[in-house]
This record gives sequence, C-alpha cells and structure tokens, in this order.
Amino acid sequence: MITHVFKLISLSVMVVAACEGSGVQRADTVGNENVADTIGNPVETKAPNSSYKPAFAGQTRVAGVKTKTPYEAVILTRDLQKPWGIAQLPDGRLLITQKTGTLRIAGKDGSLSEPITGLPAVNANGQGGLLGITLDPSFRSNRMVYWVFSENVDGGTVTAVAKGKLSADEKTIENARVIYRAFPAHKGTLHYGGRILFDKSGYLVVSTGERSDIVTRPLAQHLDAALGKILRITTEGKPAPGNPFANKAGALPEIYSYGHRNVQGLAWHPETGELWETEFGPRGGDEVNRIQAGKNYGWPAITYGIEYAGGKVGPGATQQKGMEQPVYYWDPVVSPSGITFYRGNAIPEWKNNLFVAALNTPHIARLVIKNNKVVGEERLLVEEKQRFRDIICGADGALYAVTDAGRLYRIAKKN
Repeated sequence: MITHVFKLISLSVMVVAACEGSGVQRADTVGNENVADTIGNPVETKAPNSSYKPAFAGQTRVAGVKTKTPYEAVILTRDLQKPWGIAQLPDGRLLITQKTGTLRIAGKDGSLSEPITGLPAVNANGQGGLLGITLDPSFRSNRMVYWVFSENVDGGTVTAVAKGKLSADEKTIENARVIYRAFPAHKGTLHYGGRILFDKSGYLVVSTGERSDIVTRPLAQHLDAALGKILRITTEGKPAPGNPFANKAGALPEIYSYGHRNVQGLAWHPETGELWETEFGPRGGDEVNRIQAGKNYGWPAITYGIEYAGGKVGPGATQQKGMEQPVYYWDPVVSPSGITFYRGNAIPEWKNNLFVAALNTPHIARLVIKNNKVVGEERLLVEEKQRFRDIICGADGALYAVTDAGRLYRIAKKN
C-alpha cells in the first residue's frame, strides 16, 4: 500500500512591500508540499456525539482527499477587528465588515483603510454585530452596498438588512437605511444568521437564525415568522416576485426556504446556479444543504445533533416525511460559517469545490462535490489555529479568508 504524505509547513517569512503608513510590514506564508492527490481515511477522527446513522452513504465522514497542486496561504494583515463578512470591490480590493459596526477596505498588499462610518448602530453583544455584506450588481455605477446586522428594536433585537452608498472618498456610507427586519424580535443575542447575496435576477437572498432559545426554536417551522429562514427580497426590502409562499395564506411572502437553525454560509454553485448553504447544528449536526424554493430543512424536528447538555433534540428524529436531508453533516461540529465555491483555474482539482470557513477545530474545509453529493473532504490551514469566519473566491482566482482574531489570508497557487 502506498502512503502519500501531506503536511502544512511553515515557509520562510517574506517581506511585502507596503504603501507608506499602511502598517503592513510583512506577511507570513504557509503552504503544502507537492504531493500526489490521494483518497484516504476520513479527516474526522474524533468519536461522534450521537449514535445516529446517516440516511445515505457519504452523508458524513467521506474519504479524505489531499491537494496535489502546490499552494500557499499568505497573511496579508493581522490588524482587522473581529472581521465577519467580505465583498470584493471591482478593482480587487476587499470590503470587510467588522463585528463592532464599521467597515474596512483591504488593499491587495494588506493595507487597511480607516474605519468606514455611517452605518446604523449594531448590537455587537453575543453573536450579533455587523455581519454579511454584498455589493450591488451595478456597483460600478451606483456604489450601493447591502449588509446584515443585529439591531435593537422594541422587544429585543432582530436580524436587519440595510443599504447605503459608499462615498467617493470611501470614508463613509451615505444615506444608509434599513430595508428589512426579520420579526419577531427576541431578547437574546444568538443565532442571527447574517449572510447576504444577490441572485441572478437582481434580488437579495438573506439568511436568518432561529435565535437559539427553546422558545424561539419552533419558529423555524412557522411560515408566519422570519426566524430560521432563507429570505428573498427586493433591494427595497419587499418580497421578491416568484417566491414559493407568495399566495399561501398566513405565510410571509419573503420566505424562500425554512426549517433552518443558524445559516452563516450562502453560495451559488458556479455551474448549476443552485443555492448552497451551511448551518450550525447543536452538539453535532452541522449541515451542508442544497436549497430549493419552498423546501423544509427540518430544524428542530429533525437533526443529527444533540442538546449541548446531552440528550435528544425534541423527539430525537433524523428523518421525517416532507423534510429535506442535508447533503452532508458533521458530528462533532466544525461550526461552518462563510462558504464559497472555487471558480479559479490555477488549481484545477479545486474547480467547483466548496470551501467552508470553520470556527471549531479551526480550519478551512474543502468539500469535493459530484452530482450534488460530497465525495471528498480536506482540512486546510489546520496549523494556523484560527477561527475562520468568512471566505470568498476572488476575481483573481485566489481564496480570501478572514478570522475572528483579525487575520486576512490570501490562498493561491504557489509560484
């Protein structure tokens, strides 16, 4: 039996030329050795929290794979303050949200702008704050930006969506206003969801959480509540035309899918155009789902996780008629946050792979997907010991990822 060895190694420190006053003096580089692509044992070696069995082969703990193309991960900056979401500007720079309520622009050399102000106040307690961000498809001409944040309202806090114009001098957001609030409000600071994307029709797709508490969990199954949902709205915050529950009495017409726990990952598949998501389970049961309009994804009626204190969630069911199975799940959890599909050409074996920013057992997960099933899994940048919060595939074909500790990484083929 031939054993293929792969490891992440620290390479020599490289000096990066930076703009005067940027504060960027150097970037550390890590990478992989040029080894053969292999398929081996699952990357997860810890015992699962539950004795639940998957619904089909390959739903969890698939074979491990290893990247054969040499790549490197360069730390562009360590100076972000609790970054959460990333959007790429047309010139290749990155617009990054900071959880406490400001935006920063990161240059290609890692230099950071001063905090961009003008956004509505956020409640940054717990899991709240300034969250996901996206640019208008016509940003070059209108400079409009859309973001998600946790907002104080009567009765508690809500997941809110806002819009505004990035000023010409890039110092502020002009005419910022809230266009949507996910009610009901709740006096808690957990499970806001928070990702936001544009679809091909120019409508916004937004994820919300069910706010975690036992009293709010059931609302993920209720079509008259915006919690635990994926929503589809216009740029004015109205229900987008063609939504699946537009003509259903008592249902919120902005709902696109339901039965979600806490969705922090949204991405469009580059070839099929389908929406994929990741969401947190409790102890075990983190999920990857392929989202279809009007479908019920099960929480809290079915799950592959258990309560944090032990014991079953509700009836302890993992399958139920009329509820969708996850394409993939993890037990124990990896705590999946932002996700992206690789669209570059530099590393062919990554083409259309799903990359997941993982907070627990900190790493970036690479999932190889064939025919809507996960057939291989790899863990990248494990030795960095960073809680990865968001990841995008840039126009240059590189992956860009931020961590809770304030790092920004560029991951690309090694020259």
